[in-house]
Amino acid sequence: MTALVMQLTMMFMAAGPERALPRLSVGDSLPALSGQFLSGKAAELPKAASGRVALLALGFSYDSRIEVEAWTKRFRAQFGADPRVTFYEVPMIGGMARLGRWFIDSGMRRGTPQADYEHVITVYGGVDAWKERVGYKDPKAAYLILLDQTGKAVWFSSGAVEDKAYTALSAETNRLLSGSDR
Repeated sequence: MTALVMQLTMMFMAAGPERALPRLSVGDSLPALSGQFLSGKAAELPKAASGRVALLALGFSYDSRIEVEAWTKRFRAQFGADPRVTFYEVPMIGGMARLGRWFIDSGMRRGTPQADYEHVITVYGGVDAWKERVGYKDPKAAYLILLDQTGKAVWFSSGAVEDKAYTALSAETNRLLSGSDR
């Protein structure tokens, strides 16, 4: 038994410390982000948004839902009728909260109109990696990624909805829809 513990310890030490993940940048393809729609179906981004411009609004705490919902509400008001555009609210749930998955999902379903179930992707696990990817600092903030039709990141922001940031998001979305290059 002691030999096995020693071997495992050596194996972990040889692996070295975990490497920090690079922060996402404009032009990067979105790494696979797997979760579940509120409908219960499996979801994977960027695949779920393929062929459409997509706003991803990630939240890393219960308090972040306010900013996430404010961003998606404004985005939906402008682009919701356009089938070439979609959005996803992405609650990122890690740590001990994962044990309450059933309760969390049930609560979100109760608070979300059924027509919007395919716009909410709950992700359990991998939260720390995504915090690194988006430059996480504020637990109350929404972390926003705009994807082009091929799944590449073209715009980022975080925080509350502000006119300057929303104007930039709107302009970038319209640019993608028009098919023009920068």
